[in-house]
Amino acid sequence: MNKERYLKVEGDSSFVRDKDSNAIININKSAWQASKERAKAAQRSRDDLRTQAREINILKCEIHEIKNMLQTMMDRQ
Repeated sequence: MNKERYLKVEGDSSFVRDKDSNAIININKSAWQASKERAKAAQRSRDDLRTQAREINILKCEIHEIKNMLQTMMDRQ
């Protein structure tokens, strides 16, 4: 970290202010890594939910097809 480019933020040593952009930057690497892990876990959870919804929709379609076949068989009798 280039100390000339950043200013300390009062009250929290995990943050600095970039002199060029005036942005507040979190320099706590473990907090940053934990945040990335939470984001990955949330994405995996959303992906799992989408997969489950697709599987349910496939099952619904298959049940509908079975019902139609049964109805066709009943109509022929």
